[in-house]
Amino acid sequence: MKQHQPTIIVLGRFLFFLFLVVGSKNVNAQLKIKGTVYANNNNNTLFPISGAKIHWLNDNISTITDSDGDFNIPYSKASKKIVISYTDFRNDTILANRPNLGKIILFPEIALEAVVVEERVNPLQRSLFEVQNVVTVDNREMLKAACCNLSESFETNPAVDVNISDAVTGAKQIQMLGLNSPYLLFTQENMPSIRGASQIYGLSFIPGSWIESIQITKGAGSVLNGYESISGQINSELVKPFTDKNLFLNVYANNYARFELNSRYNTEVTDKLATGLYIHGNLRTAKVDENGDNFLDTPLARQINFMNRWQYTDPENGWVGFFNIQYLKDEKQTGELDFVPKEDKFTTNAWGSEVNTSRLDLSSKIGYVFPDLPYQSFGVQMAYTDHDQNSYYGFNTYDIQQRSIYTNAIFNSIIGSTQHKYKTGISFTYDAFNELVNQQIYDRKDNSVGAFFEYTYNNLDKLSLVAGLRIDNHNRLHTFITPRLHIRYALWDKASIRASAGRGKRNANIFAENQQLFASSRQINIENNNGNTYGLSPETAWNYGISFTQKLYLWNRTMVLSADFYQTRFTDQVVVDWENPREISFYNLNGNSFANSFQFDFTYEIIQNLSVRATYKNYNVKTHYNNGELEKPLQPEHRFFANLNFETVKQPTGKQWRFDATLHWQGAQRLPNTSSNPLPYQLKAFSPSYSVINAQITRVFSNKFELYLGGENINNYTQNNPIVASNDPFGEYFDSTITYAPILSGIYYIGMRFKI
Repeated sequence: MKQHQPTIIVLGRFLFFLFLVVGSKNVNAQLKIKGTVYANNNNNTLFPISGAKIHWLNDNISTITDSDGDFNIPYSKASKKIVISYTDFRNDTILANRPNLGKIILFPEIALEAVVVEERVNPLQRSLFEVQNVVTVDNREMLKAACCNLSESFETNPAVDVNISDAVTGAKQIQMLGLNSPYLLFTQENMPSIRGASQIYGLSFIPGSWIESIQITKGAGSVLNGYESISGQINSELVKPFTDKNLFLNVYANNYARFELNSRYNTEVTDKLATGLYIHGNLRTAKVDENGDNFLDTPLARQINFMNRWQYTDPENGWVGFFNIQYLKDEKQTGELDFVPKEDKFTTNAWGSEVNTSRLDLSSKIGYVFPDLPYQSFGVQMAYTDHDQNSYYGFNTYDIQQRSIYTNAIFNSIIGSTQHKYKTGISFTYDAFNELVNQQIYDRKDNSVGAFFEYTYNNLDKLSLVAGLRIDNHNRLHTFITPRLHIRYALWDKASIRASAGRGKRNANIFAENQQLFASSRQINIENNNGNTYGLSPETAWNYGISFTQKLYLWNRTMVLSADFYQTRFTDQVVVDWENPREISFYNLNGNSFANSFQFDFTYEIIQNLSVRATYKNYNVKTHYNNGELEKPLQPEHRFFANLNFETVKQPTGKQWRFDATLHWQGAQRLPNTSSNPLPYQLKAFSPSYSVINAQITRVFSNKFELYLGGENINNYTQNNPIVASNDPFGEYFDSTITYAPILSGIYYIGMRFKI
């Protein structure tokens, strides 16, 4: 025992140092006061109130309670008392001297037989006042689908597009503005999350039940989050131990033998310190081959995912802090039905693949609000990631290890008044990559130091803007400047127009971002351009956008109309060329490359509790390849989305029915050229258009228990022959990368949620 004591002491001191030293990007957003508002109906019967208004006395910070009567509101140093109000009930004013105010009971002005909720917050919100074009998705929206991980959290909203990367691994990729996920910045609580080695499978590493809300920002993001964002940013906020349920349990099973378990347990250690234990596990055991090509239609898989989360909140003295430790083990097997890894690996007995990943994440945030200056704060963030993936696809081997360190220090204050705010700070990133591609080793270390300044002018009546500038020094990208600008103007009542422009720059991780290439017989061709990464130069792009939002009332019900247009234009790009069916080529752009995106959204409540959302998208994405300018392959020009949602009135006991149905329609997609293949292995120039229908029914039995039943692709549309030359997987024409539609027909699932 004594010989281990020094190691334990060192580890303990290291974790304690992380907790004390690192911190929050936006301190004000993390200082939260929570509670639950109940109504007393004069019969001494209590039931939670949905839609009660909570605001700080003599301050404009406000929120409303959710369907369970719960609320959390950013702490206001200027006013230490909150006011709770609800129609026909007496207002109550409470001193907020602790993070959890517990039960707050409102009494009616007069005796009422019933309480009618006049308005409820939409679970998918588009603000009129945000300067950036942001769509916020809360956890109520994610409950409309199975939502087992982050990649499945976007099925019922049209803000982003979800595609399947290939016919073997079944990995889902996110697209925004017509560009793939590498051009998006994924953050978890505003710290970079899915990047580098985790680009393909990382979306499945974040369980949906751990997510409190998602903020989807179109166009160039804030300079505070770095220089890599080009087409947008997706930030996921995790549930907080102080405001989350004490216990949450979710189990799921579908007809393809996929089983999932999600659990969260939170406890308050003291009135200032709380902790949460989160566990996610999934298992897929069935060998499914519906299309008869002798290949698994979905991988065999198992994953265990564990996180311990600590939250420290001391609003009286201005301190808040978080510390997370997360470990993941993920294993996938796919290939031919009779493939047995121990016997058939690297043989011609049967084609198979395994992808095994282990990952450790440590992150910490701490922030401080100056007691006498509530508009002034300081925060620090720090994260460490150790990602290790070992994989093979037939005879192709791909292993990647990534070690990353991220730190960000931010100071917030004002210039004269709170209409003029600024944020400034410094950041540091370090990435060490070790890749094995068949017999070739690619090792590199990337590091950068940057400084940024962002000014915000906020006038809710008319004009607001955010102007940011950062300068970074990178060992491969050298020294460069990143400017970004966002402007919002209120045209008239409940109408806003926004414009944005910004520059992004990044290194392309060509193998990690295109792992589907290994599940084919394509040869890898890198056309050396004397660049610093794989012999290739970095990518640089400008993004410009304009958007319009109008909220109005039609027949006394809310309607929201919005439209936006964005253009991304590359000045430098690593072109991924699939046009020769015998190879995949990577080379630097020599010509034009752009992505134009137009989107129109319509939302309306048809009758009480029956809402419809519809979206039309048009994409024009073209790149100059070696053989000329072509449309981006596997990118439909037209997309249509419609969602219909109905909820019965929630009873005081919590009983309720919820119904949800979603339609995804995709137009024709250009397919990579296969004309040089033998006739049986040639594909048409364009795919057919198709639609997918998803639906779910939820029965809420009480405030503690609910049961859900649903289906995905219930119209059973699947792609014919998704794998080229599946009958000869070791031949030169084998290719599983040209996937434009679902592989699995109707997926039917059942699940339950329990919470206290």
